[in-house]
Amino acid sequence: MKLYIETLGCAMNVRDSEHIIAELQKKENYTLTSEISDADLILINTCSVREKPESKLFSEIGQFAKNKKKGAKIGVCGCTASALGEQILKKSPHVDFVLGARNISKITEIIHKPKTAWVGIDYDDSTYVFANSAKSSFKALLNISIGCDKKCAYCIVPFTRGREISIPLELILKEARRLVDGGTKEILLLGQNVNNYGVRFSTPHEKIDFTGLLRRLSEIDGLERIRFTSPHPLHMNDAFLDEFASNPKICKSIHIPLQSGSNAILKAMKRGYTQEWYLNRIEYLRAKVGDVGISTDIIVGFPGESDADFEETMKVLELVKFETMYSFIYSPRPNTLSYSWGSRGAVEKEVAKERLSRLQSRHKEILREISQNELGKIHKVLIENNKSSVGETFSEGRSDTNRLIRIPAFIDMGSFVNVKIDSINGSSLFGKVV
Repeated sequence: MKLYIETLGCAMNVRDSEHIIAELQKKENYTLTSEISDADLILINTCSVREKPESKLFSEIGQFAKNKKKGAKIGVCGCTASALGEQILKKSPHVDFVLGARNISKITEIIHKPKTAWVGIDYDDSTYVFANSAKSSFKALLNISIGCDKKCAYCIVPFTRGREISIPLELILKEARRLVDGGTKEILLLGQNVNNYGVRFSTPHEKIDFTGLLRRLSEIDGLERIRFTSPHPLHMNDAFLDEFASNPKICKSIHIPLQSGSNAILKAMKRGYTQEWYLNRIEYLRAKVGDVGISTDIIVGFPGESDADFEETMKVLELVKFETMYSFIYSPRPNTLSYSWGSRGAVEKEVAKERLSRLQSRHKEILREISQNELGKIHKVLIENNKSSVGETFSEGRSDTNRLIRIPAFIDMGSFVNVKIDSINGSSLFGKVV
Protein backbone atom coordinates (compact mmCIF):
# COMPACT_ATOMS: atom_id res chain seq x y z
CA MET A 1 0.00 0.00 0.00
CA LYS A 2 1.33 3.42 -0.96
CA LEU A 3 0.76 6.79 0.71
CA TYR A 4 0.87 10.24 -0.87
CA ILE A 5 0.68 13.18 1.55
CA GLU A 6 0.60 16.92 0.89
CA THR A 7 1.41 19.17 3.83
CA LEU A 8 0.32 22.81 3.97
CA GLY A 9 1.11 25.43 6.62
CA CYS A 10 3.40 25.66 9.61
CA ALA A 11 6.06 23.50 11.25
CA MET A 12 3.36 22.05 13.51
CA ASN A 13 1.63 20.65 10.43
CA VAL A 14 4.94 19.26 9.16
CA ARG A 15 5.40 17.45 12.48
CA ASP A 16 1.80 16.18 12.37
CA SER A 17 2.50 14.75 8.92
CA GLU A 18 5.64 13.05 10.23
CA HIS A 19 3.53 11.42 12.95
CA ILE A 20 0.87 10.36 10.42
CA ILE A 21 3.49 8.84 8.11
CA ALA A 22 5.19 6.95 10.95
CA GLU A 23 1.88 5.56 12.24
CA LEU A 24 0.84 4.35 8.78
CA GLN A 25 4.27 2.90 7.99
CA LYS A 26 4.64 0.97 11.22
CA LYS A 27 1.05 -0.13 11.84
CA GLU A 28 -0.45 -0.38 8.33
CA ASN A 29 2.67 -1.15 6.24
CA TYR A 30 2.34 1.87 3.97
CA THR A 31 5.28 3.19 1.97
CA LEU A 32 5.58 6.76 0.72
CA THR A 33 5.20 7.70 -2.92
CA SER A 34 5.65 11.03 -4.70
CA GLU A 35 3.18 10.05 -7.45
CA ILE A 36 -0.52 10.64 -6.84
CA SER A 37 -1.46 8.06 -9.46
CA ASP A 38 0.44 5.34 -7.55
CA ALA A 39 -1.11 6.04 -4.16
CA ASP A 40 -3.67 3.87 -2.40
CA LEU A 41 -4.18 6.62 0.18
CA ILE A 42 -3.97 10.36 -0.53
CA LEU A 43 -3.86 12.74 2.41
CA ILE A 44 -4.05 16.54 2.49
CA ASN A 45 -2.81 18.00 5.78
CA THR A 46 -4.40 21.43 5.72
CA CYS A 47 -3.78 24.89 7.17
CA SER A 48 -6.53 27.38 8.03
CA VAL A 49 -4.38 30.44 8.75
CA ARG A 50 -3.74 31.84 5.29
CA GLU A 51 -6.31 33.41 3.00
CA LYS A 52 -8.98 31.30 1.32
CA PRO A 53 -7.95 27.90 2.76
CA GLU A 54 -11.36 26.45 1.93
CA SER A 55 -11.25 27.21 -1.79
CA LYS A 56 -7.66 25.96 -1.99
CA LEU A 57 -8.65 22.72 -0.27
CA PHE A 58 -11.51 21.89 -2.62
CA SER A 59 -9.38 22.79 -5.63
CA GLU A 60 -6.72 20.32 -4.42
CA ILE A 61 -9.33 17.63 -3.79
CA GLY A 62 -10.59 18.06 -7.34
CA GLN A 63 -7.12 17.65 -8.80
CA PHE A 64 -6.38 14.58 -6.69
CA ALA A 65 -9.71 12.99 -7.66
CA LYS A 66 -8.85 13.41 -11.35
CA ASN A 67 -5.43 11.81 -11.02
CA LYS A 68 -5.94 9.08 -8.43
CA LYS A 69 -6.15 5.44 -9.34
CA LYS A 70 -9.36 3.46 -8.98
CA GLY A 71 -10.10 2.55 -5.39
CA ALA A 72 -7.66 5.02 -3.83
CA LYS A 73 -8.91 6.85 -0.75
CA ILE A 74 -8.69 10.59 -0.09
CA GLY A 75 -8.47 11.94 3.45
CA VAL A 76 -8.41 15.53 4.70
CA CYS A 77 -6.47 16.25 7.90
CA GLY A 78 -5.31 19.29 9.85
CA CYS A 79 -6.72 22.66 10.80
CA THR A 80 -9.14 23.22 7.92
CA ALA A 81 -10.43 19.71 8.59
CA SER A 82 -11.07 20.77 12.20
CA ALA A 83 -12.82 23.95 11.11
CA LEU A 84 -15.10 22.46 8.46
CA GLY A 85 -15.57 18.90 9.68
CA GLU A 86 -18.48 17.06 8.04
CA GLN A 87 -19.02 19.97 5.64
CA ILE A 88 -16.06 18.60 3.67
CA LEU A 89 -17.78 15.23 3.25
CA LYS A 90 -21.01 16.95 2.18
CA LYS A 91 -19.30 19.26 -0.32
CA SER A 92 -16.97 16.68 -1.84
CA PRO A 93 -18.07 13.11 -2.64
CA HIS A 94 -14.41 12.27 -3.37
CA VAL A 95 -13.36 12.57 0.29
CA ASP A 96 -13.46 9.35 2.33
CA PHE A 97 -12.69 10.77 5.79
CA VAL A 98 -11.86 13.95 7.70
CA LEU A 99 -9.43 13.99 10.64
CA GLY A 100 -8.93 17.12 12.74
CA ALA A 101 -5.60 18.50 13.93
CA ARG A 102 -6.33 17.38 17.50
CA ASN A 103 -7.09 13.80 16.40
CA ILE A 104 -4.12 12.68 14.29
CA SER A 105 -3.26 9.80 16.63
CA LYS A 106 -6.44 8.12 15.29
CA ILE A 107 -5.17 7.95 11.70
CA THR A 108 -4.81 4.15 11.63
CA GLU A 109 -8.43 3.79 12.80
CA ILE A 110 -10.17 6.30 10.56
CA ILE A 111 -8.71 4.98 7.31
CA HIS A 112 -10.95 1.94 7.79
CA LYS A 113 -14.12 4.00 8.44
CA PRO A 114 -15.57 5.45 5.23
CA LYS A 115 -17.39 8.81 5.24
CA THR A 116 -16.31 9.59 8.79
CA ALA A 117 -15.28 12.91 10.40
CA TRP A 118 -13.40 13.00 13.70
CA VAL A 119 -12.67 16.62 14.55
CA GLY A 120 -13.30 17.04 18.29
CA ILE A 121 -10.95 19.64 19.77
CA ASP A 122 -11.31 18.31 23.30
CA TYR A 123 -9.52 15.05 22.49
CA ASP A 124 -6.29 14.64 24.47
CA ASP A 125 -3.36 12.80 22.90
CA SER A 126 -0.68 14.65 24.89
CA THR A 127 0.46 11.35 26.41
CA TYR A 128 0.12 9.31 23.20
CA VAL A 129 3.41 7.82 22.04
CA PHE A 130 3.54 7.98 18.25
CA ALA A 131 5.38 5.41 16.18
CA ASN A 132 8.97 6.28 15.37
CA SER A 133 9.74 7.64 11.94
CA ALA A 134 11.57 5.32 9.58
CA LYS A 135 13.91 8.12 8.56
CA SER A 136 16.53 9.87 10.66
CA SER A 137 17.86 13.39 10.20
CA PHE A 138 20.41 15.71 11.73
CA LYS A 139 17.55 18.20 12.27
CA ALA A 140 14.25 17.24 13.88
CA LEU A 141 10.94 18.68 15.08
CA LEU A 142 9.61 17.91 18.57
CA ASN A 143 6.20 18.85 20.00
CA ILE A 144 6.14 20.07 23.59
CA SER A 145 2.47 21.12 23.77
CA ILE A 146 -0.79 20.96 21.86
CA GLY A 147 -3.54 23.55 21.53
CA CYS A 148 -3.68 27.19 22.61
CA ASP A 149 -5.39 29.06 25.46
CA LYS A 150 -4.91 32.53 23.99
CA LYS A 151 -7.92 34.38 22.55
CA CYS A 152 -6.27 36.56 19.90
CA ALA A 153 -9.11 38.20 17.98
CA TYR A 154 -7.86 37.18 14.53
CA CYS A 155 -6.67 33.62 15.23
CA ILE A 156 -8.53 30.41 14.48
CA VAL A 157 -5.98 28.06 16.12
CA PRO A 158 -7.83 27.67 19.48
CA PHE A 159 -10.90 26.63 17.49
CA THR A 160 -8.98 24.04 15.41
CA ARG A 161 -6.47 22.74 17.99
CA GLY A 162 -8.34 23.17 21.28
CA ARG A 163 -7.13 23.99 24.80
CA GLU A 164 -3.45 24.08 25.57
CA ILE A 165 -1.98 20.95 27.17
CA SER A 166 1.73 20.38 27.78
CA ILE A 167 3.31 17.07 26.84
CA PRO A 168 4.87 15.32 29.86
CA LEU A 169 8.55 16.08 30.42
CA GLU A 170 9.67 12.45 30.40
CA LEU A 171 8.03 11.83 27.01
CA ILE A 172 9.81 14.88 25.56
CA LEU A 173 13.18 13.85 27.00
CA LYS A 174 12.75 10.25 25.84
CA GLU A 175 11.93 11.33 22.29
CA ALA A 176 14.81 13.84 22.27
CA ARG A 177 17.27 11.16 23.40
CA ARG A 178 15.96 8.78 20.73
CA LEU A 179 16.42 11.42 18.06
CA VAL A 180 19.95 12.24 19.20
CA ASP A 181 20.87 8.55 19.31
CA GLY A 182 19.71 8.38 15.69
CA GLY A 183 22.00 11.23 14.61
CA THR A 184 19.96 14.36 15.29
CA LYS A 185 22.09 17.37 16.21
CA GLU A 186 19.49 20.14 16.21
CA ILE A 187 15.95 20.01 17.60
CA LEU A 188 13.20 22.56 16.97
CA LEU A 189 10.66 22.59 19.81
CA LEU A 190 7.08 23.21 18.70
CA GLY A 191 4.04 24.69 20.42
CA GLN A 192 1.56 27.49 19.80
CA ASN A 193 3.06 29.29 22.82
CA VAL A 194 6.17 27.31 23.75
CA ASN A 195 7.18 29.54 26.65
CA ASN A 196 3.84 28.83 28.31
CA TYR A 197 4.94 25.21 28.71
CA GLY A 198 3.99 23.58 32.00
CA VAL A 199 0.83 25.57 32.74
CA ARG A 200 -1.43 22.53 32.27
CA PHE A 201 -0.79 18.77 32.06
CA SER A 202 -3.56 16.20 31.67
CA THR A 203 -1.93 13.76 34.11
CA PRO A 204 -0.14 14.26 37.48
CA HIS A 205 3.19 15.93 36.79
CA GLU A 206 6.08 17.66 38.51
CA LYS A 207 6.01 21.46 38.35
CA ILE A 208 8.20 22.73 35.51
CA ASP A 209 8.17 25.68 33.13
CA PHE A 210 9.72 26.29 29.71
CA THR A 211 12.97 27.57 31.20
CA GLY A 212 13.28 24.35 33.19
CA LEU A 213 12.51 22.27 30.09
CA LEU A 214 15.26 24.03 28.15
CA ARG A 215 17.75 23.25 30.94
CA ARG A 216 16.79 19.58 31.02
CA LEU A 217 17.03 19.20 27.25
CA SER A 218 20.43 20.87 27.16
CA GLU A 219 21.77 18.14 29.48
CA ILE A 220 21.40 15.54 26.70
CA ASP A 221 24.83 14.52 25.40
CA GLY A 222 25.08 14.84 21.63
CA LEU A 223 22.32 17.43 21.28
CA GLU A 224 24.19 20.45 19.99
CA ARG A 225 21.49 22.94 19.07
CA ILE A 226 18.05 23.80 20.45
CA ARG A 227 15.60 26.08 18.64
CA PHE A 228 11.93 26.73 19.39
CA THR A 229 8.85 28.35 17.92
CA SER A 230 6.80 30.28 18.75
CA PRO A 231 7.24 32.03 22.08
CA HIS A 232 4.70 34.66 23.17
CA PRO A 233 5.99 38.13 24.16
CA LEU A 234 3.73 38.12 27.22
CA HIS A 235 5.60 35.17 28.77
CA MET A 236 9.13 36.44 28.14
CA ASN A 237 10.15 36.92 31.75
CA ASP A 238 13.71 37.67 32.84
CA ALA A 239 14.41 34.06 33.87
CA PHE A 240 13.51 32.80 30.38
CA LEU A 241 15.60 35.45 28.61
CA ASP A 242 18.53 34.84 30.98
CA GLU A 243 18.46 31.12 30.14
CA PHE A 244 18.20 31.90 26.43
CA ALA A 245 21.24 34.16 26.68
CA SER A 246 23.45 31.97 28.85
CA ASN A 247 22.73 28.43 27.63
CA PRO A 248 25.26 27.62 24.87
CA LYS A 249 23.04 24.96 23.30
CA ILE A 250 20.17 27.39 22.68
CA CYS A 251 20.58 29.00 19.25
CA LYS A 252 20.75 32.77 19.44
CA SER A 253 17.82 33.36 17.15
CA ILE A 254 14.30 33.92 18.40
CA HIS A 255 10.87 34.52 16.88
CA ILE A 256 8.98 37.24 18.76
CA PRO A 257 5.61 37.92 17.08
CA LEU A 258 4.76 41.63 17.16
CA GLN A 259 1.55 41.64 15.05
CA SER A 260 1.20 45.43 15.47
CA GLY A 261 3.18 48.26 17.00
CA SER A 262 0.04 50.17 18.02
CA ASN A 263 -1.21 49.75 21.59
CA ALA A 264 -4.76 50.36 20.43
CA ILE A 265 -4.55 47.62 17.81
CA LEU A 266 -2.73 45.24 20.17
CA LYS A 267 -5.59 45.73 22.63
CA ALA A 268 -8.18 45.10 19.91
CA MET A 269 -6.24 41.98 18.89
CA LYS A 270 -6.27 40.83 22.56
CA ARG A 271 -2.54 40.23 22.49
CA GLY A 272 -2.07 41.04 26.18
CA TYR A 273 1.04 43.24 25.90
CA THR A 274 1.92 46.78 24.86
CA GLN A 275 4.50 48.26 22.54
CA GLU A 276 6.46 49.35 25.62
CA TRP A 277 6.55 45.81 27.04
CA TYR A 278 7.61 44.39 23.68
CA LEU A 279 10.46 46.89 23.27
CA ASN A 280 11.53 46.37 26.88
CA ARG A 281 11.92 42.64 26.24
CA ILE A 282 13.97 43.32 23.10
CA GLU A 283 16.18 45.77 25.01
CA TYR A 284 16.71 43.29 27.86
CA LEU A 285 17.57 40.49 25.42
CA ARG A 286 20.00 42.52 23.31
CA ALA A 287 21.79 43.73 26.44
CA LYS A 288 22.56 40.04 27.10
CA VAL A 289 23.08 38.83 23.50
CA GLY A 290 24.31 41.55 21.17
CA ASP A 291 24.16 39.49 17.97
CA VAL A 292 20.82 37.79 18.55
CA GLY A 293 18.74 37.22 15.42
CA ILE A 294 15.13 38.32 15.88
CA SER A 295 12.25 37.42 13.58
CA THR A 296 8.62 38.48 13.82
CA ASP A 297 5.07 38.37 12.42
CA ILE A 298 3.16 41.51 11.48
CA ILE A 299 -0.44 41.96 10.36
CA VAL A 300 -1.38 45.15 8.52
CA GLY A 301 -4.89 46.39 7.88
CA PHE A 302 -6.42 44.92 11.05
CA PRO A 303 -9.92 46.40 11.61
CA GLY A 304 -9.63 49.91 13.00
CA GLU A 305 -5.97 50.39 12.03
CA SER A 306 -5.46 54.09 11.28
CA ASP A 307 -2.51 55.73 9.57
CA ALA A 308 -1.21 56.66 13.04
CA ASP A 309 -1.51 53.02 14.19
CA PHE A 310 0.47 51.85 11.18
CA GLU A 311 3.17 54.44 11.88
CA GLU A 312 3.59 52.85 15.32
CA THR A 313 4.33 49.54 13.59
CA MET A 314 6.89 51.27 11.36
CA LYS A 315 8.41 52.81 14.49
CA VAL A 316 8.95 49.38 16.04
CA LEU A 317 10.44 48.10 12.79
CA GLU A 318 12.99 50.94 12.87
CA LEU A 319 13.84 50.39 16.53
CA VAL A 320 14.18 46.60 16.45
CA LYS A 321 15.41 46.03 12.87
CA PHE A 322 14.20 42.45 12.55
CA GLU A 323 16.41 39.98 10.67
CA THR A 324 13.33 38.15 9.37
CA MET A 325 9.76 39.42 9.05
CA TYR A 326 6.64 37.53 8.01
CA SER A 327 4.02 40.12 7.11
CA PHE A 328 0.48 39.80 5.81
CA ILE A 329 -2.70 41.75 5.17
CA TYR A 330 -5.40 40.92 7.71
CA SER A 331 -7.70 38.17 6.54
CA PRO A 332 -10.90 37.40 8.52
CA ARG A 333 -11.43 33.83 9.71
CA PRO A 334 -14.78 32.28 10.68
CA ASN A 335 -15.15 31.49 14.40
CA THR A 336 -12.78 34.30 15.43
CA LEU A 337 -13.79 37.42 17.34
CA SER A 338 -12.76 39.82 14.59
CA TYR A 339 -14.84 37.87 12.06
CA SER A 340 -17.94 38.70 14.09
CA TRP A 341 -17.27 42.42 13.58
CA GLY A 342 -18.17 42.12 9.90
CA SER A 343 -17.18 45.28 8.03
CA ARG A 344 -16.89 47.39 11.18
CA GLY A 345 -13.54 49.16 11.14
CA ALA A 346 -12.50 47.47 7.90
CA VAL A 347 -9.42 48.95 6.22
CA GLU A 348 -9.71 49.49 2.48
CA LYS A 349 -7.84 46.81 0.52
CA GLU A 350 -5.75 49.31 -1.43
CA VAL A 351 -4.74 51.09 1.78
CA ALA A 352 -3.70 47.79 3.35
CA LYS A 353 -1.73 46.83 0.24
CA GLU A 354 0.11 50.16 0.27
CA ARG A 355 0.96 49.75 3.94
CA LEU A 356 2.23 46.21 3.41
CA SER A 357 4.34 47.31 0.46
CA ARG A 358 5.89 50.12 2.46
CA LEU A 359 6.58 47.84 5.43
CA GLN A 360 8.19 45.16 3.29
CA SER A 361 10.24 47.63 1.24
CA ARG A 362 11.71 49.20 4.36
CA HIS A 363 12.44 45.78 5.82
CA LYS A 364 14.38 44.80 2.68
CA GLU A 365 16.51 47.91 3.12
CA ILE A 366 17.10 47.07 6.79
CA LEU A 367 18.07 43.50 5.92
CA ARG A 368 20.65 44.76 3.42
CA GLU A 369 22.06 47.04 6.11
CA ILE A 370 22.25 44.15 8.58
CA SER A 371 23.93 41.94 5.98
CA GLN A 372 26.64 44.54 5.30
CA ASN A 373 27.58 44.32 8.97
CA GLU A 374 28.14 40.56 8.57
CA LEU A 375 31.25 41.02 6.41
CA GLY A 376 34.27 39.53 8.14
CA LYS A 377 32.29 37.76 10.86
CA ILE A 378 32.83 34.07 11.56
CA HIS A 379 29.83 31.80 12.14
CA LYS A 380 29.50 28.18 13.17
CA VAL A 381 27.32 26.71 10.42
CA LEU A 382 25.34 23.47 10.30
CA ILE A 383 25.40 22.26 6.70
CA GLU A 384 21.88 21.51 5.42
CA ASN A 385 22.21 21.24 1.63
CA ASN A 386 24.62 20.44 -1.17
CA LYS A 387 23.79 21.85 -4.58
CA SER A 388 25.24 22.07 -8.08
CA SER A 389 24.34 24.53 -10.83
CA VAL A 390 26.12 25.57 -14.04
CA GLY A 391 29.28 23.75 -13.05
CA GLU A 392 29.31 25.22 -9.55
CA THR A 393 29.14 23.07 -6.45
CA PHE A 394 28.26 24.68 -3.14
CA SER A 395 26.88 23.91 0.30
CA GLU A 396 24.37 25.84 2.39
CA GLY A 397 23.78 25.95 6.10
CA ARG A 398 22.50 28.09 8.93
CA SER A 399 24.35 30.05 11.54
CA ASP A 400 23.50 30.06 15.23
CA THR A 401 21.55 33.27 14.48
CA ASN A 402 19.60 31.45 11.72
CA ARG A 403 21.17 33.24 8.75
CA LEU A 404 21.47 31.08 5.61
CA ILE A 405 25.06 31.06 4.35
CA ARG A 406 26.38 29.67 1.04
CA ILE A 407 29.86 28.13 0.86
CA PRO A 408 31.65 27.34 -2.49
CA ALA A 409 32.60 23.77 -1.51
CA PHE A 410 31.07 20.34 -1.04
CA ILE A 411 30.67 19.68 2.69
CA ASP A 412 28.88 16.69 4.20
CA MET A 413 25.36 17.51 5.35
CA GLY A 414 25.04 17.48 9.11
CA SER A 415 28.58 18.77 9.58
CA PHE A 416 29.49 21.85 11.58
CA VAL A 417 32.04 24.21 10.04
CA ASN A 418 33.33 27.69 10.87
CA VAL A 419 32.63 30.08 8.02
CA LYS A 420 33.93 33.61 7.47
CA ILE A 421 31.56 35.89 5.55
CA ASP A 422 33.49 37.34 2.60
CA SER A 423 30.76 38.61 0.26
CA ILE A 424 27.12 39.68 0.14
CA ASN A 425 24.55 39.81 -2.63
CA GLY A 426 21.55 41.82 -1.49
CA SER A 427 20.71 40.11 1.78
CA SER A 428 22.35 36.79 0.89
CA LEU A 429 25.55 35.80 2.72
CA PHE A 430 28.53 33.96 1.22
CA GLY A 431 31.60 32.69 3.01
CA LYS A 432 34.54 30.30 3.15
CA VAL A 433 35.52 27.66 5.66
CA VAL A 434 38.20 28.84 8.07
